[in-house]
Amino acid sequence: MKMTPAKLNSFLMLKLPSAWLCGVRVKQINSRSCEVGVKHRWINQNPFKSMYFAVQAMAAELSTGALVMSKIQQENKKISMLVAQNKSTFSKKATGTITFTSEDGDKITQAIKKTLDTGEGETFWMKSVGRNEEGGEVSSFDFEWTVRVKK
Repeated sequence: MKMTPAKLNSFLMLKLPSAWLCGVRVKQINSRSCEVGVKHRWINQNPFKSMYFAVQAMAAELSTGALVMSKIQQENKKISMLVAQNKSTFSKKATGTITFTSEDGDKITQAIKKTLDTGEGETFWMKSVGRNEEGGEVSSFDFEWTVRVKK
């Protein structure tokens, strides 16, 4: 079954309701990239009238995690996935609609192949960049993902 934005957004509503309530939505996904959007609103703002950093983190993580989920689904094997650590930088206030894009889908294939071959866990870093409607970077997130064959 192919992963689509509609399927991922339904998954959000059922399994990650806080992200869904804050307005995090998958806009597009393919084998190489994923775009996730979130609009600055009252429910997801900080006291400084910009988007709360945790909402940005949810959207950024989803842009990488959806790619990992998609690649695991294609393998049709039981593989676990987990964020081991993350790093972030914030360069300007996040207001309006912010789009987080990860273009690191190619990194996942190699890690999954290796964990299937060896049975050992594999780690890899993925980046997601958040941009406002004018195309200006507001934040950047790096996530270290781990994948491992379930025993």
